[in-house]
Amino acid sequence: MILLEFSMSPMDKGESVSDQVSRSLKIIDESGVPYKLNPMGTVLEGEFDEVMGVVKQCYETMRSDCKRITCGIKIDYREGKSGRLESKMASIENKLRLSRRKIRKTGI
Repeated sequence: MILLEFSMSPMDKGESVSDQVSRSLKIIDESGVPYKLNPMGTVLEGEFDEVMGVVKQCYETMRSDCKRITCGIKIDYREGKSGRLESKMASIENKLRLSRRKIRKTGI
């Protein structure tokens, strides 16, 4: 299963690109692929071809009226694991709670 984080923006539309980015978010939402939006991009979860297909649709749509596009992609593959959009954050949050309890007990 893949976690893919990407950020795609036109470089020829001025300072505000929310119109173009919102078109991508519509594609992502309608794809049915689990995702999380964050301030710097979007994380998708699925099989490689599935998540890359969503990125390609976003690119093709943006390309239709943008002459220059920038895109950054990070991929995290882990065999046999799904639901990592939620579980990775839950694991860290749980560890933070345990650390805080340990600090309170030891008085540090």
